[in-house]
Amino acid sequence: MQVQRGVRIVYAAVLAFCMLAVPRAQAGDIDTEHIFGFMIGSDIGRVGEREFQNETTGRFGKSSGRYRAGEQEFELEFVPAKDIRIEIGSSFAAHRIVGVPGLADQRTLAWQGASLDFRYRFLDRETTPVGMTLAIETQFNGIDETSAARIRSYGTGLTLAFDREIVPDVAVAALNLIYQPEWTRYVDTGTREREASIGAALGVMMQVRPGILLGGEARYMRRYEGIGLGELAGQALFVGPTAYVQLSDRSRLTASWSTQVWGRSEVPGSTLDLVNFERHQARLVYGINF
Repeated sequence: MQVQRGVRIVYAAVLAFCMLAVPRAQAGDIDTEHIFGFMIGSDIGRVGEREFQNETTGRFGKSSGRYRAGEQEFELEFVPAKDIRIEIGSSFAAHRIVGVPGLADQRTLAWQGASLDFRYRFLDRETTPVGMTLAIETQFNGIDETSAARIRSYGTGLTLAFDREIVPDVAVAALNLIYQPEWTRYVDTGTREREASIGAALGVMMQVRPGILLGGEARYMRRYEGIGLGELAGQALFVGPTAYVQLSDRSRLTASWSTQVWGRSEVPGSTLDLVNFERHQARLVYGINF
């Protein structure tokens, strides 16, 4: 029943996006590769392009106590061939947890893990009404992103990204469909867990001046115990603004803030899920070509 409800919500998001996908003559000059904060666009860059990216993510707020978690990721991106992009990354994590139910108090800063992201663009907006790209990201983590516990975790994130310019050279809309299975072993206890998240995200960005885009993103996420989407652990809806600035011909900056506006967890009567998710999430991304 819970899975069927999630499928209906994802279907509604796909339908809403497809209503925007009427044919037009040609794509505009907006590059969607990096304009979103928590989402991705279908553009992947030009062949031979190389980029360094510094991504800072913060997550704040649980049901009570003090909760602050941050992740600093350094990434190198390459476009070795047409329609293919490869990204390798390494990250550090910082936590400040005091008096949060279900979590041990922590004040830590440590290397978190490494990642490899592969993207393949199936449809190019320059030749088709809608762009479509599949992103496959594999991760190894040694620190749990929520509790800061020592772990050995392997995960794969699958994201199918669609986008199109709804007003040429002015406004672009994007849809992401997400599936993220993860296998985890806790080092101190030996406990093993398997979980998965699915979701849909919709974003719209408008170019208010050349190289400056403002807009917002809405993300609906569901977390399950087990990778087969068996028992629903929680769900949440995040909404917030996003801004993109082209600093120069070679550098850029993206800033995004999301607030949980609705959620459900195993806590009876709760209107937010502050067990599996945070109240606020923020992201700042700086990138430069070289």
